[in-house]
Amino acid sequence: MVLLYFLAAWIFLILASWECWSMVQLGVRMTRQMHRIPCSSCMFFTGDYFLKCTVHPSEALTEEAIACRDYCSRVRYGA
Repeated sequence: MVLLYFLAAWIFLILASWECWSMVQLGVRMTRQMHRIPCSSCMFFTGDYFLKCTVHPSEALTEEAIACRDYCSRVRYGA
């Protein structure tokens, strides 16, 4: 009977560890995706709560903004 409890405890620990590892991997994947959003370095980004972007206010700071066709960097090289 003790062996059964011992095996059940190890199975529980393995499953809990697997779930934690899966959650960490999901968090890393989501973080990498969110870091691809270029809005904060765009010249059209205002930082205002009500009007985040003057060109595409509904797409600002969302995953749709990753491929924004109107992105223009704040840093102008050679100017």
